[in-house]
Amino acid sequence: MTDRDFDTQDWQVRDRAHYLHPFTDHAGLRQTGSRIAAHAEGIHVWDTDGNRMIDGLSGLGCVNLGYGRRELVEAVAREMAELSYCPSFFRTSHRAAITLAETLTGLLPDHLNHVFFQSSGSEANETAMRLVRRFWDLEGRPEKRVIIARELAYHGSTHMAASLSGIPPMYGAGGDVPLPGVVHIRTPYRYRHGRDMDPAEFGVVAARWLEEKILEIGPDRVAAFVAEPAQSAGGAICPPETYWPEIQRICRKYDVLLVLDEVVMGFGRTGKWFGHRYYGIEPDLMQLGKGITSGYLPLSATVISDRVADVLIDKGGEWAHGYTYSGHPACCAVALENIRILTEERIVERAEAELVPAFAAGIRSFVDHPLIGDCRSVGLMGGLEIVRDKATGEAFPYEAHVGDHCSAEALKRGLALRANGDTMSLMPPLVTTPDQIAEIFAIAREAIDATARHFGAM
Repeated sequence: MTDRDFDTQDWQVRDRAHYLHPFTDHAGLRQTGSRIAAHAEGIHVWDTDGNRMIDGLSGLGCVNLGYGRRELVEAVAREMAELSYCPSFFRTSHRAAITLAETLTGLLPDHLNHVFFQSSGSEANETAMRLVRRFWDLEGRPEKRVIIARELAYHGSTHMAASLSGIPPMYGAGGDVPLPGVVHIRTPYRYRHGRDMDPAEFGVVAARWLEEKILEIGPDRVAAFVAEPAQSAGGAICPPETYWPEIQRICRKYDVLLVLDEVVMGFGRTGKWFGHRYYGIEPDLMQLGKGITSGYLPLSATVISDRVADVLIDKGGEWAHGYTYSGHPACCAVALENIRILTEERIVERAEAELVPAFAAGIRSFVDHPLIGDCRSVGLMGGLEIVRDKATGEAFPYEAHVGDHCSAEALKRGLALRANGDTMSLMPPLVTTPDQIAEIFAIAREAIDATARHFGAM
């Protein structure tokens, strides 16, 4: 009996029996059963029942080049045939890791010249936090230990990464999270924290929440501020243009390292190659992942400024940190091919010129919808926030699960539309066409209309 002899129900039974899914209510899953993905091409995914879905989320914000790019598969096969594995321990290196590190630093600002590889964004953030504390120890300032992050942030699921994440439900997953020495400030969420303020004014006010927290703790105790350029899992929170310049000024004033989590925003999501280019940020550390391989293999990178790397190298001796799969040859090879395609086909530039305006217009088209309180986007990431009362911004009670209902309505119509709470989020692949953008928003409108009727808003 081969795998193709099993039907969807067979796969669901096997799935329930053995596979624990991430971020899942498994009791609920036992009632509904999993959707079993079978194959994918371009921006579409088919399940084992033959249903086709537009992937409006690029997987989890990672499949930037879409599915089925043969060049990426072939790059992996070539590297595996030549060098299936090589540790980066024992003073050993290999060509794919060296070339990728060199290629990445060539895409980044001049002060970012060193790269450490891992397999996930969680690990990249874990590495960054160890670097931060090691840096201050070596500088003779071990009292600088406190890390400031933001509410509604998502930085991963390891102990430290979950602690950085400002999503309280994650803290109940076990492990004494958040860890000591991590604190959170409010996020630049204008719809909830400054609806009546001018966006430029609000950006400065929101940035100064960081300064207030630094002064409350004491600048001599604050090691770093870590943040995403714009927040995806938090509900497509896009800061005003005045926010990041003020954050940069505050970090420099108080000698606080600025750590930029570009795991989602990197490799074209904002319409620029990286979020730091879009917002004009000069980080001390930067975490990359997801789009680095377009999700074809797991890889992440922590990019380190000369200021931090020079101290680590000159004063640090052995840095006792690393992973078995740091710089895995096949993962590095697919990242190099991914970057080649993005560059030679001008994918990011085309997305900025052709797709971002259409996407932004699609998001804005919901501004008068009776169920939508706020429409926001940056590049090819956007959110439509569902509210009970459009005039006051009052949200539905959590127990109503309005966002989940809307997501299910979209999926029935063939679109993956993510519910971040009651904000419906979209992050389509960079290879989506303008016609497909229009199709995405047509389905999203049908789903939101159906949700409004269900909850008595239309």
